[in-house]
Amino acid sequence: MTSIRRRTWTSPKGEEKTAWLVDYVDNGGKRRAKQFGKKKDAEAWLVGAAWQVSQGTHTADSASVTVKKAAELWIEKAEAEDRERSTIKQYKELERLHISPLIGNVKLSRLTMPMVEKYRDDLVASRSRAMAGKAVRALSMVLAEAQRRGLIAQNVAKGVKVIRQGREKSKIEIPTRQELKALLGAATDDEKPLVMTAILTGLRSSELRGLRWQDVDLKNGTISVNQRADQWGDIGPPKSAAGFRTIPISPALVTVLKAWKLRVTPSTLDLVFPNAKGGAQWHQNMLRRMFIPLQVRAGVSEPKMKNGKPLKDEEGNVVLTGSYGFHALRHAAASGWIAQRIDLKRLQVWIGHENIQLTIDTYGHLIADAGGDAELIAAAGAELLA
Repeated sequence: MTSIRRRTWTSPKGEEKTAWLVDYVDNGGKRRAKQFGKKKDAEAWLVGAAWQVSQGTHTADSASVTVKKAAELWIEKAEAEDRERSTIKQYKELERLHISPLIGNVKLSRLTMPMVEKYRDDLVASRSRAMAGKAVRALSMVLAEAQRRGLIAQNVAKGVKVIRQGREKSKIEIPTRQELKALLGAATDDEKPLVMTAILTGLRSSELRGLRWQDVDLKNGTISVNQRADQWGDIGPPKSAAGFRTIPISPALVTVLKAWKLRVTPSTLDLVFPNAKGGAQWHQNMLRRMFIPLQVRAGVSEPKMKNGKPLKDEEGNVVLTGSYGFHALRHAAASGWIAQRIDLKRLQVWIGHENIQLTIDTYGHLIADAGGDAELIAAAGAELLA
């Protein structure tokens, strides 16, 4: 049963005050009340609340938490489930930098899709579209967790998305053949095995740093991925089922790895590319101590920028940094395989993608080959007309 009644009282200053009180029963059977300054506002709210109660989607303000609190509960659940440290770090950054500052004080019971749409617009206006998309998806995950806990009955962010237009999608950067040769030529005996393995297998940084000798078959020429090391060197399984895979390797790489196995410091973890203490390398350490300096030595470099200008050292010399991220070596491997015209399924499996659409989206522009297409069309025509 619902009702709207007038409430009057005297303030501490002796002034008579009037408000309109809505009495109603929520979808849990509990009696609730909400106060308004004007009767028309109370009536308008009651119409919406009554419909929400009938649909089982109503949450009273007094029983609701803020978006910030819901985000904290979302992070707590991820921690309780022992999610990877990098995932927890990303969740916390999304909450601290992109959710709470813009919408954190809003109670879940008052959060509407138009409010989430405005949040999306504010993100797009102040962040990159890529980051705005991540933040909107994170908010949807926060609300999904709140819904699981019974704090809300619906996820009003579920249908809100940030669409990245084609011109905003950055193309993958692939080192040229000359640049790859320069890197291998400038690499020391301790650097070459890792860099060459990355170029010829397409393994991710985490997979290389977690690679074990027991997963390297030098006799049959294969490398199997069965574990990975996160950015802090903690060992765990690949992130997805597609991460578990076996990749064929060339005789040249087999030769390099055989020599490396005789030289490398033994690792208690059986790692192929351990740090100086035999443990797993940290991703940032590998970049700073090996890959970036290697690129500079090889001439595969560019000025390091600060505030839009080249950074200079104390002597006035321009500071150089690497032209590529480590992931570019993975793209180099894929481009090499594509040049040899391997089929899409092999490419998907060897590169470790969960689905073939991701492979096509990432490398489809490399697969297009005008010369090859002409040959295929000519052959197909000849076959049909024979």
